[in-house]
Amino acid sequence: MAFGFGGPPGSEDSGHHRPEFPSAAASNGAVPVDLYRQGDHYILNADLPGADPGSLEITLAGQLLTIRAHRTLRDFSGPGWMVGERGCGTVQRQVLLGTGINTDCINVQYNCGILSLLLTVKPEHRTRKIGVRVR
Repeated sequence: MAFGFGGPPGSEDSGHHRPEFPSAAASNGAVPVDLYRQGDHYILNADLPGADPGSLEITLAGQLLTIRAHRTLRDFSGPGWMVGERGCGTVQRQVLLGTGINTDCINVQYNCGILSLLLTVKPEHRTRKIGVRVR
């Protein structure tokens, strides 16, 4: 089962000089994800801390899954800044799903800044045991 991962979208000038959301800590500016298989499912967890829940958007075009989110911060204009590491704006992550994923059966939830997708493996792509006949 093959998966492909896309990096961050092209940066857009929003008129502010804050690091790109999620933070400058992400090595390539992309939304950090974990992907693992558990039984007949793949689980993809994406870090989206502080994302506005109403801005979460998951789209599927063929096998290309796109995750998009936006984080808004209060306007802290004026002097007094000591540290400004928390980014704001829109981020995007793309994942190319393998053909063995049932794209009609994707479950999504957002909890404590983690977007979790449960991706079901098609029956014909599931691991199965093959019996061995001994003579």
